[in-house]
Amino acid sequence: MHADDQVGEGVPAELATFLREAVDGRPVKIAPSVCRGCGGRAFIADSEEYWNEESWEDDEPGAAGCPCGSEEFEAAVAFSLGGDGSVRWVTVGLRCTEDGFCGVYADWKIDYSPTDHLLTMV
Repeated sequence: MHADDQVGEGVPAELATFLREAVDGRPVKIAPSVCRGCGGRAFIADSEEYWNEESWEDDEPGAAGCPCGSEEFEAAVAFSLGGDGSVRWVTVGLRCTEDGFCGVYADWKIDYSPTDHLLTMV
């Protein structure tokens, strides 16, 4: 872990370690991702702005699945921070609740600022 990393309460240790190793070496803020309203999945960071049928032509959304066959996951988001503290990358990690397998489900670059609002959108 980087000295400036921050891991939120509720992130499984295995998933936090996996996300730390999956990012580019910059400090990260890792937060659990659970919908406040229903406990299910929700849009993360600025992804809702790009979630439309036009964008699905090349990257159709789909369900996640573990090699063990399970489709139940714990989710967390790693925000890679630049030297000025702004978000540069968003990485969504999943941990299978059946066998503990961890993987990156999605990641994308943030190329605008300010980005502070993204840190609360998990």
